[in-house]
Amino acid sequence: MIGRAARRPIRRSPSLSARPRNDPGDYAFALTQGSRSFPRMAKDSAQNRALATIAVYSLKGGVGKTTFAINLAWASACISKRRTLLWDLDPQAASSWLLSTDHSSRDAAQAIFSKDVEVRKLIQPSTVPGLDLIAADTSLRGLDHLFREMDKKKRLARLIETLGRDYDRIILDCPPGLTETSEQVLRAADIIVIPVIPSPLSQRAMGEVARYLVQRGGAHAPILPVYSMVDRRRSLHRAALESQTGWPAIPMASTVEQMTVRRKPLGAFAPNSPPAQAFSTLWTQVERQLSAR
Repeated sequence: MIGRAARRPIRRSPSLSARPRNDPGDYAFALTQGSRSFPRMAKDSAQNRALATIAVYSLKGGVGKTTFAINLAWASACISKRRTLLWDLDPQAASSWLLSTDHSSRDAAQAIFSKDVEVRKLIQPSTVPGLDLIAADTSLRGLDHLFREMDKKKRLARLIETLGRDYDRIILDCPPGLTETSEQVLRAADIIVIPVIPSPLSQRAMGEVARYLVQRGGAHAPILPVYSMVDRRRSLHRAALESQTGWPAIPMASTVEQMTVRRKPLGAFAPNSPPAQAFSTLWTQVERQLSAR
């Protein structure tokens, strides 16, 4: 895990531009130098001080973000016994489909941000005891445009702050890409979990995110890269694991695919499976990092 370095200001490394584009050193530099760049608003209660926001984010799609978000949210609610909210920001709404108890179509998810709907009105209990959900819908396809029109860089962060008395952990299932929505996520998150498939394209996407964070200046919430869909039978995957021995890894397994059939997190039907155990270990690492804030 790469910790914060808030007391040491970001410097543009003279060697950064000299490295080959997307060289692993690019993101190694960003991760070791990064720190909180967007200070959260002052919190005026003990409950608010306990609130932490975990963003599951990647530039690239298809890396397992929804799988990560659901299983980390389950671990928060069922292992740590935290008051937990899973906020689905992805218009594909995969997390919502898997865990929602309300399958009526409202197309109101974007209205939270324009203040047409109060955020608490869209909170629903999920199928997991102790875990609430703000479901996504197709209205979120226009969220980037709305953020540009509103020109409010901390809209998501401010909405999260209003929920501080109700929740201890908020998990954000984020859409892919470097967009207005991702800017909001970077400002709101206390830690950013980035799933990375052990492949050149996925690692390139990781490098692009870190390069972006360095070049935009300032600092950022700590980043936790995690290898996703790992198949140790593949030489490419083994080589990637050996190159980043400190990164957590979630194995590929048929039980992960069963999540969509059973519409349950791994811990609810296969708690002793290798991927469920890996997610439990990952959550412990996330909690440890949050407690060190």
